[in-house]
Amino acid sequence: MLNDPLANALSHILNNEKAKKNECSIKPISKTIKTVLRILREHHYLGSFKDVKDGRGNHITAQLLGRINQCGVIKPRFSVKTTDFEKFEKRFLPAKGFGIIIVSTPQGVMTHNEAKNRNIGGRLLAYCY
Repeated sequence: MLNDPLANALSHILNNEKAKKNECSIKPISKTIKTVLRILREHHYLGSFKDVKDGRGNHITAQLLGRINQCGVIKPRFSVKTTDFEKFEKRFLPAKGFGIIIVSTPQGVMTHNEAKNRNIGGRLLAYCY
């Protein structure tokens, strides 16, 4: 039984990256998982991905580029203000300006840098570097 589909998806991606595979299949899928994958693609951690419709529930096939060193979810999903991002950058990222933290905000899911620029807070979802 899956308790956190986002955590399972990111750990599956990381395991396939470490095994030096070219693609991975992620199942189950949700809007949140698709949005996180879109952000990872925009920041060149993943290649393209597509929905594959089959008769047993759908899955996503994602192209791996070999650029992910570490990724995972942030549990519990801390609430964060715009002034607190630096504290979580120090906690989850290896260096300042290296990697991204994905945040769910009232204006949608985005990286911590975009949230700082827009001056909005939210809840931390995941990190990747």
